[in-house]
Amino acid sequence: MAAKPNTPRAAFLLALALLAPSPALARPQTIAAAEQSSLRVTFAHFDHLYAERDLDGERVGILHIYSEAPDYRFAIEPREGYTCVDDVARGIVLLAAGAPDAKRRHQIEMLTRFVLKMQAENGYFHNFLWGDGRINREYRTSLAELNWWSLRALWGLEAALPHLSPDTAKRARAAADRLVANLERDLPVAANGTVRVANLIVPIWLPLESGADAGSTALLGLLPHYTRTKDPATRALIGRIGDGLVQMQAGDAKRFPHGVHLSWRNQWHAWGNVQAYALLRAGKALNRPDFTESALREVDHFYPYLLRTGMRSSFTVARTDKGYVARDQQRFPQIAYGLAPMILAATEAHRQTGKARYRTTATALGRWFTGVNDANRPVYDPATGRTYDGIVAAGQINPNSGAESTIEGLFALTVLSGTPLP
Repeated sequence: MAAKPNTPRAAFLLALALLAPSPALARPQTIAAAEQSSLRVTFAHFDHLYAERDLDGERVGILHIYSEAPDYRFAIEPREGYTCVDDVARGIVLLAAGAPDAKRRHQIEMLTRFVLKMQAENGYFHNFLWGDGRINREYRTSLAELNWWSLRALWGLEAALPHLSPDTAKRARAAADRLVANLERDLPVAANGTVRVANLIVPIWLPLESGADAGSTALLGLLPHYTRTKDPATRALIGRIGDGLVQMQAGDAKRFPHGVHLSWRNQWHAWGNVQAYALLRAGKALNRPDFTESALREVDHFYPYLLRTGMRSSFTVARTDKGYVARDQQRFPQIAYGLAPMILAATEAHRQTGKARYRTTATALGRWFTGVNDANRPVYDPATGRTYDGIVAAGQINPNSGAESTIEGLFALTVLSGTPLP
C-alpha cells in the first residue's frame, strides 16, 4: 500500500485556498527583527480550533480541521469529516511539551478522551468524525488499520499520560499497549526483504512496505512506550524500524540527494518526513550510534542544500552509473508540515551534540515562517498563532489556517524556543 498524501484532503485544502482572499500580511523589515518577535509561540488560533462535544455519552475535546480566511470559519470535507485523530493526537503532543498549565492539561485530558473513543475493536484507530457525531468507519482515510492516524494516536497517548486524570490515564495505557501489540504482530522484527525501484534497493518491512515516513512516526510513539514499559519486544521493533530508515538514506556530502532519507520507495516528500528526528531520538534511547550518524548526515548536508538552492515539496530519484539523479522535482506546495520535521531534527541535533551549526541550520529554516521564502511573505502570524496553509506558488500563499498547519507551525516554534517535544 502506497504511503501517499491524503489526496482528498489535499484537494479540499487547495480548493479552499483558491476561494479565500489573501490577508494583508506585512513583510518583515529585517531578519533580526523577525527573529525577535515574529516567531513568538501563540495559542490563540489553536484555542479557536478547539471545541468540546459529547461523543457516545462522554465529553471530549476536538480540533476543527479546516479554518478559512478571512474570518477563519470552519469547514468540513464531505468525504471525511470535520475533526480527526491525526490532528488531535498532534495537538496533544504540542500541549504536552514543557510544563502545561491547568488550561492545557484540561485540553490534553479532553483531546485524549476523543482519541480513546476512536479506537476500534481491532486495536487500530478510525480517523475522522462526522459533524453529527458519527465515526467515519468507511472512507479509506478513516479505516482502522496500520496507517498514519493509528501511529499518530500512539504518540499522542504516550505524550498525554503524565497529564491525565487517573481513570483516563488507565484507559490511555491500555489503548497504547493494545496498539503496540498490534504493531509487534504486524511489523515483525524477523521480517526481511527488499525491492528494486529505479535501481535503488529499498526495504519492505516498514509500515506501508517501504514507508520510512510512516515508520518514523511510529518511532515517535514507540520510544516513549519503551521508556514507560521497558518491553524488549518494543525495543526490538524500534531497532528494526530504525534499520529500515537507515537503509532508505541516499547520497552524501558531495552527491545528491545529500544524505536525505527517502519517504517511500524512491520518492521524497517534505511533509511528515521526520526520519532524521526520529533516528536521533532512537539513537540516543537505544545507544545506536549508527542511527545518530545517519540522522546527522541528513541534517549536515541535505538541509543546507535546500537552504542554498530553494525549498522543495517533493522529488523522486533514480540511481545510475553516475550516481543519483532527480526526477519530478516539485517546489510547491510548501507547508509547515514540511518545514517542521527539518526544524525538529536540527534542534534535536543541537540538543544532543551542542554544536552551534545545528542551531544555525534550525534558525535558518525557521525564517521560512517569517518571510524568507518563495512567497516573500510571513507564513506565521505571532499575534494570532495562525500558521497559514502554505505557499502554493511563487509569491502566493494559501491564507487559510487549519489544524495541521497550526500545530506543525507551533511544533517548529516550540522547539526553536528551546522546549523539546515529548
